[in-house]
Amino acid sequence: METAPVASDAMDQPADSPPRAPSFEEALEGLEAIVERLETGELPLESALAAFEQGVALSRCCAEQLEHAERRIAELVRAGGVLVARPLEPAEDDA
Repeated sequence: METAPVASDAMDQPADSPPRAPSFEEALEGLEAIVERLETGELPLESALAAFEQGVALSRCCAEQLEHAERRIAELVRAGGVLVARPLEPAEDDA
């Protein structure tokens, strides 16, 4: 079964340690590679399903990291000396 490689520092880890989660950038790069492979339409069904499952896992990893970053940002926003959660306003370029 074919799967897309995801960049990792597996060689830097002791053999008995659990695999580390990929960074946001690594997960996004892996997800983009999977999408490109799936878009070709040339993968056999089983390989396409395996790639899709890996893509879903990477997508969830990205979403979790983004949610964590949003929580950290909300904690850092100060209003009158009190920490408050405030939704991030999109940049004018994003609108």
